[in-house]
Amino acid sequence: MTDVTKAVNYTDAMVQSMVLQYTSNPTPATVVILSKEFNKTTRSIVAKLVREGVYKAQPRVTKTGAVVIRKSEIVSQIQDLLGVNLPTLEKASKLDLDALLCSLTTMSER
Repeated sequence: MTDVTKAVNYTDAMVQSMVLQYTSNPTPATVVILSKEFNKTTRSIVAKLVREGVYKAQPRVTKTGAVVIRKSEIVSQIQDLLGVNLPTLEKASKLDLDALLCSLTTMSER
């Protein structure tokens, strides 16, 4: 039987440096700087930061620049307004969920 040692992609010192740099400036530019500093791909850096629990994903935007809101976020807002848990509500279309949320917020403002 042979000893199989796993190659280490990141040393503890590298990880500490990455986490420190990223937490002080959590931007995509920091990820690019880290990738050049450690000679790794940006995907590798992001994956490591995710495993370390410090990576913050950038909000997705549409072509018009509007922030993309997930259905789960809309459902959460609806549940908060109604004060009930509706686990299957997320199966509704996003358009219907938006309309429901709009109606509920309008009613609660009255």
